[in-house]
Amino acid sequence: MSKKDQTDTLHSLFQKWATEQGIEILPLPQAGSYRQYYRLNGQHKHAIGVYSPDKSETQAFISFTNHFLQMGLNVPEIYASDLENDCYLISDLGKMSLLDHLEQNRVNGIPSEKTFELYKLAIAELPRFQVDACKNLNFSVCYPSGEFDGRSMRWDLNYFKYYFLKLLKIPFNEAALEEDFDRLIIHLLQSGNKFFMYRDFQARNIMILQDKPWFIDYQGGRRGPLQYDLASLLFQVKASLPYDFREDMLYWYLENLKQYIQIDEKKFVDDYYGFVLIRLLQVMGAYGFRGYFERRAHFLQSIPYAIENIRWLLANVKFRIEMPELMKALNEIAKTEITTPQLPEIGSLTVSVNSFSFKNGPPPDYSGNGGGFIFDCRALPNPGRYDHYKKFTGLDEPVIQYLDREKAVAKFLTNVYKLVDQSVQEYQKRGFSHLQINFGCTGGQHRSVFCASRVAAYLEETYSLKVSAYHQEMKNLNLK
Repeated sequence: MSKKDQTDTLHSLFQKWATEQGIEILPLPQAGSYRQYYRLNGQHKHAIGVYSPDKSETQAFISFTNHFLQMGLNVPEIYASDLENDCYLISDLGKMSLLDHLEQNRVNGIPSEKTFELYKLAIAELPRFQVDACKNLNFSVCYPSGEFDGRSMRWDLNYFKYYFLKLLKIPFNEAALEEDFDRLIIHLLQSGNKFFMYRDFQARNIMILQDKPWFIDYQGGRRGPLQYDLASLLFQVKASLPYDFREDMLYWYLENLKQYIQIDEKKFVDDYYGFVLIRLLQVMGAYGFRGYFERRAHFLQSIPYAIENIRWLLANVKFRIEMPELMKALNEIAKTEITTPQLPEIGSLTVSVNSFSFKNGPPPDYSGNGGGFIFDCRALPNPGRYDHYKKFTGLDEPVIQYLDREKAVAKFLTNVYKLVDQSVQEYQKRGFSHLQINFGCTGGQHRSVFCASRVAAYLEETYSLKVSAYHQEMKNLNLK
């Protein structure tokens, strides 16, 4: 579904729910998923609009949300849904995540006391999800897996192997590494899988509203061990929390866990760092895929933080199982200064939309990026054949009205929008900085100018990006 179709569907959904006019729709930056979020503002009501093309994932989110709300947990409400078109509305929990609070309130790299308190509040809530809300939860909707079992662990470890080790050309013996993976999986499975595992319990997915933590993005939840979610939060690589604070929060979690279940705390701590390890390996695989493969800048810039966590783990943790080939690869990573290319952040894409005459050729691409589109408008009805239009351009109302009446022009632009949508969306995901779109006709005065101006306006309305328009032949036209 194109961005325009998404916004149209969400606009209609919001209008029915809020019964308000004058709705503002603002796209929000994508993170690590293919879901697209929008902030919708009416005159009095507000919501977050979600386009989620994965129907199984959406089913899991809605089912979990309804259950968590019944349990009194701080999660967003679902206001309305159009599941046939993969869209729904949830409550707007504001713009401040726990990670934002952390990054905005550091002094000399040290988080503020207020940030520490917010972490403590979030961690105190974690057992409510894992133990309390686990009761009567419908695990049949879990996606892509019902539990964090050996196969799920293997997926994460192979993610690391193929999208980090191999992409960065870290040397390893594949057969020996697979044997280490086998040992690690067997060891981790001994912790059991009978609790709710949030899966992506990190500060980016904890919103701060009225000084309380609110929780989002749990659609990947499944049965699993207790340790994994705590490891995800405290070893979130971009957060870069002080290590003594991480240790304090480990025992703070155990204190709160006692309210819900009794466990062997020594065994919990012994097993905990194995889950820290597999979580870090999964994250590094994700960063490799999203960064080096998809060329998304945010993930590339996070890789050094992940490596710093690996260095700490190697220096401070003695694992209870032998994993010689994995440790060898991790030591290779730890001693290597990995540099990442400087890519523009998502949202910095500039699109140049130009009109030109085929007599003189298209304008040069000064960005050096190459590629893009050249559309030939000469198959469209030509107002330039009529004397009445010869003194006008494609920016003037008489020509606009003429071309707007022509079905061939509407069909042409509909196809252009589809092609351009695909490139813009992919360029934004991959952190590209420039796309050039050129429209040519015989004289560069009517059809090409009209089409270029329409596409420029469409892009400005649909996407969060910079659009520049240039009509090459304007300076050569002697119009009175």
